[in-house]
Amino acid sequence: MKNNYKRWKFLAWIIVGIIIYILAVPAHAAVLTTNHTPQQQQITGTVTGENNLPLPGVTVSVKGEARGTVTSFEGEYSITAGQGETLVFSFLGYKKQEIAVGSQTEINVQLEEDVDALDAVKINAGYYNTTRRESTGNISRVTAEEIENQPVVSPIQALQGRMAGVEVVSGGSNPGTAPTIRIRGTNSLREEGNYPLYIIDGVPINSTPVETNSIIGDAGLDPLNNLNLSNIESIEVLKDADATAIYGSRGANGVVLITTKSGKTKGTALEARFFTGAATVPNRLDLLDTEQYLAVRRRAFENDGVEQTERNAYDLLLWDQDRFTDWQDFLFGGTAGTTSADLNFSGGNGNTFFRVGGSYFTQGTVYPGDYDYDKMTGHLNFNHNSEDNKLDLSLSVNYGVDVNNLVGNLNLNSSISRLPPNAPSIFNEEGSLNWEDWALAGLDNPMEGFYNFSETQTNNLISNLNIAYELLPGIRIKSSFGYTYYTSEETRNLPRRSYNPAENYNSSSAFLNSTRKSWIIEPQLVYNRDFHQLNVKAIIGGTFQVNKSNLLRFQGSGFASDALIGNIAAAEGIINAANITTEYRYAAVFSRIGFDWDKKYYLNFTGRRDGSSRFGPNRRFANFGAVGVAWIFSEEAFLKDSQSFLSFGKFRGSYGTTGNDQIGDYGYLDTYAPTTGSGGLYPTGLANPDYSWEINKKLEGGIELGFYENRLNISLSRYQNRSSNQLVGYALPYTTGFTSVQANLPATVENTGWEIEASGNIIQNKKLNWQASFNISFPKNELLSYPDLEQSSYANTYKIGYPLNISLRYQYNGLDPETGFYTVKDVNEDGRLDYQDRVLAVDQNRKFFGGINNNFSFKGLSLQFLWEFVKQKGDLTLFNLGTQSNALESSLSALDGEGEYQRISRSSQASNAFNNVVRSGFPIQDASFLRLKTLSLGYNLPQPFLKSIGVETCKLFVHGQNLFTVTPYEGMDPENPASGSSFRTLRTITGGVQINL
Repeated sequence: MKNNYKRWKFLAWIIVGIIIYILAVPAHAAVLTTNHTPQQQQITGTVTGENNLPLPGVTVSVKGEARGTVTSFEGEYSITAGQGETLVFSFLGYKKQEIAVGSQTEINVQLEEDVDALDAVKINAGYYNTTRRESTGNISRVTAEEIENQPVVSPIQALQGRMAGVEVVSGGSNPGTAPTIRIRGTNSLREEGNYPLYIIDGVPINSTPVETNSIIGDAGLDPLNNLNLSNIESIEVLKDADATAIYGSRGANGVVLITTKSGKTKGTALEARFFTGAATVPNRLDLLDTEQYLAVRRRAFENDGVEQTERNAYDLLLWDQDRFTDWQDFLFGGTAGTTSADLNFSGGNGNTFFRVGGSYFTQGTVYPGDYDYDKMTGHLNFNHNSEDNKLDLSLSVNYGVDVNNLVGNLNLNSSISRLPPNAPSIFNEEGSLNWEDWALAGLDNPMEGFYNFSETQTNNLISNLNIAYELLPGIRIKSSFGYTYYTSEETRNLPRRSYNPAENYNSSSAFLNSTRKSWIIEPQLVYNRDFHQLNVKAIIGGTFQVNKSNLLRFQGSGFASDALIGNIAAAEGIINAANITTEYRYAAVFSRIGFDWDKKYYLNFTGRRDGSSRFGPNRRFANFGAVGVAWIFSEEAFLKDSQSFLSFGKFRGSYGTTGNDQIGDYGYLDTYAPTTGSGGLYPTGLANPDYSWEINKKLEGGIELGFYENRLNISLSRYQNRSSNQLVGYALPYTTGFTSVQANLPATVENTGWEIEASGNIIQNKKLNWQASFNISFPKNELLSYPDLEQSSYANTYKIGYPLNISLRYQYNGLDPETGFYTVKDVNEDGRLDYQDRVLAVDQNRKFFGGINNNFSFKGLSLQFLWEFVKQKGDLTLFNLGTQSNALESSLSALDGEGEYQRISRSSQASNAFNNVVRSGFPIQDASFLRLKTLSLGYNLPQPFLKSIGVETCKLFVHGQNLFTVTPYEGMDPENPASGSSFRTLRTITGGVQINL
């Protein structure tokens, strides 16, 4: 024992000595030099790219000396150097070039593009930057060009099909609707527990959609709507434990990092960008025309042996038999105009850079009526470095206002499009709603509520100040100060003229105001040192954040006239008032230390200790961390001879834990509600001071390969994420007086999958360039365990061993040979159909998804297009033949008693059979699709012409979105296969111009 103790003591002293030596030795050893200095002379010149365009921001330095400069916006530079010295020209995305200085005083350089240089592009990893070569984590990235080429509102929509493991589904066809993003699947049983963390210029943003009462509906408003897509430099998505664990409790569902553009030029520059175009619904259902519809309706009465009356057959006896209205064209056959304008001014000198600008975006609607979406944004980015490069200061401010004028309290997606084709007109000749013709059939006008009007205005301020100072060589102290302020004010007016005058409806209005504001401070100490072959990078810091939210809602009723509606002072009464204020406090300590040896072996440790006010005092704090490793085996001596073929090879892996605190505030406390009339309180929720964080354990391995000087790059990743300690409503006995209590259950959800990415420079020369990329993901989601699932409130929602996103359905048994109606199986043969008989679990997840992207450039021409593909199942909306509703043209086979549709009937027996088969596997069909997601064509006007008119660059472009879809799915939109008669995407074509002065 004593000998072992001495050995360990001796080893400990050695380690302490090494640490002291590391901290004491200066970063760069002194080098003995002579006093000889070469004779200095002024060198000037111009740096251009492959198209002979000037390159601003190129670093020009004297090799081995501390002298350097940056090229101006015209690509010009001036530097002092002596004969025999070497000038080094370096710029991100281009190959470094060295030129020896002779007697010449002018040196012009043309840099060669190095698009896939592994060290060329810095990747934002959150609290630090890395490169593709050195990264130990899994980080996907899209650039400004890929983002701004798409006429979309939210930057999340711009990610569709471009990243492995990142699934994005549009929230709806209306601008401003929050899309759904899932990074490597669904981890939590709670919908609100699956949002990723959004960070904009270092400031975390509440990713929960904002509540709204307009037709945006349950999807809510996207909190990122107010960003200007043309002002985004890049979007990085962090996926594995190594990349996300440093964000601790907020990184379980991945992290989306959005970086805005900053001034990079020396001198000044003015950029203007404008485009305009139109959007339409790209698809229609093949529905029956009037003659076909009436034939089906008459057959229903014949089959049932029922006499037609004005009550049961108003479409046959009262309505015009020769009238035809394409209700799909009426409902969503319009054209939504789209216009965008951006103006930016940037400039600076060697130490100070800035960028300031604004934008305007507007989009109309495809629905009848005068509705639109308008967005205005402004931004400022400021960067300053001191002369001695010890002090860095940067400021980022983004402000946006959008106004959504979308009709409220009216469903415009499905039921109206299925009206009988001979139904009366919606409007009278003077433009009022037609109530009389519909009343003859005992019906209300299906566009009841048409004159309802809602306006939602949001204001979003996101600001961040970063200050850093170099205390000692390799040691910097820094801090970021962020502040966000988001407001949403919604007014929904329901005037009397929107409703049947016979009902004596009183005008009313509804008000919904939301406020979110937060501040965050993150002090950090950064350490970077090189020790010959060993490089050490470390960060230690803290986070202090406070979020405050307020929700105010109420309704006003009894306005004397429609002219006063919306003026709450003119309302007779105020009802359903609620004012909810919450506060969320968060504190953390985080650290990261990374080692690399000889630029071949990498080891990265990250850790975080989080504290959240959302949990009780017994479980308020938790620890999270990860380790990532990488080995660049292509640098080994035994592979040096093969680098003409295998130019890069890296193994990487990571394991760690992240958490999830996305729950409501104050959930651990007892809750009460006021009693009616008596002024007392009654309990509505039980306290649980012990419920705590959901835990997500992430394991990943991957390989990255580069061939032929990295002209072809391939990466393969395998991941396994297990989320446990699930926060759910735990069922309680009725004797307690409560149905459930918020608690942690040892339920475990697993997401596994494969991700493959490939990119290459297929053709690369001075005239023609062709770059292509490909990504595909094979995700799998499974509920591994859930104790006492059958006794929980989720018994009819989940099944152990199946994905979370399943639909439990009846087994379809075909058509009854006697009645000709649909039949489903009574599994337990108890004579009734209920959830016990829904034994068919339909997986509604995507089997695989991905994208194929191509970029071509030939002289001044450029062409880019992206194909998105998805393998999945979908739910086709069925039509009950024989009722007063239109149907698919393919159902006409039922007239001859053929095909898969049941016998045409309007009887209750047929209706019951139809209602049962809708909840069976019968409507499920292949909803896979291949979609031309984006297409961009651009042309750069010739430089000689532009110089003659004083313009630096000018590009004309045409962009297309959702242009073409190939699918076997018979519904409206395979991107939304859960509802076959609605759509989420529009086909958009725009054209515009970009000018740089």
